[in-house]
Amino acid sequence: MSLAPKPQHQPAKKRILVVDDHPIVRQGLALLINRESDMVVCGEAEESMGALHVLTSAHPDVLIVDISLNGPDGLDLLKTIRTTHPSLPVLILSMHDELIYAERALRAGANGYIMKQEATEKVLVAVRRILSGEIYVSDRIANKMLKHYITGAGTLRDSSIADLSDRELEVFRLIGEGHGTRQIAEELHLSIKTVESYQAHIKEKLSLRSARELMQHAIQWNMNEKTT
Repeated sequence: MSLAPKPQHQPAKKRILVVDDHPIVRQGLALLINRESDMVVCGEAEESMGALHVLTSAHPDVLIVDISLNGPDGLDLLKTIRTTHPSLPVLILSMHDELIYAERALRAGANGYIMKQEATEKVLVAVRRILSGEIYVSDRIANKMLKHYITGAGTLRDSSIADLSDRELEVFRLIGEGHGTRQIAEELHLSIKTVESYQAHIKEKLSLRSARELMQHAIQWNMNEKTT
């Protein structure tokens, strides 16, 4: 009488929470990740408050977070997560220029930054790398950071946009998406006066003379972001 082989113990799959306001992106990432033998999507959310709610029940090993969320953006969510889950690996996913956003994301506590244009081929590499305790950025950003470290240069990008604070950049992005002052205030849970103050600081830093110039500049920047 032959004995059946003992079942091999399978290590638990790494659990991944995906936060993105586009259902197609969430579904695409879930299909990609769930094909792997060592990881599974344990939850999804489309905005920050939903992500925090799912986080408490899904117990993920990794978060994949888009920067451009409705309401508080991905960087705000990241900063909130760092107060309660300081060691939870977070990979920031974005369509925005990595030369501006990657440095901000890493400063806010991200473990990696990946552009949506390369996500399908690199996201699994990025997730595994941050799970192993490493930082993931593109080769371009890694080289820029190395040069920055060696030369002591300022920011990764020589651009007036890079001079904006995280909140100012968020307001600037929303202006470029056609949001008015009141709508921005509601989305970011700020007062209208606070948003107006941010707008004034942005105009000063970008040497813009009027609200009209600010809107035109923001719209043009957003359009350039989507084509790069």
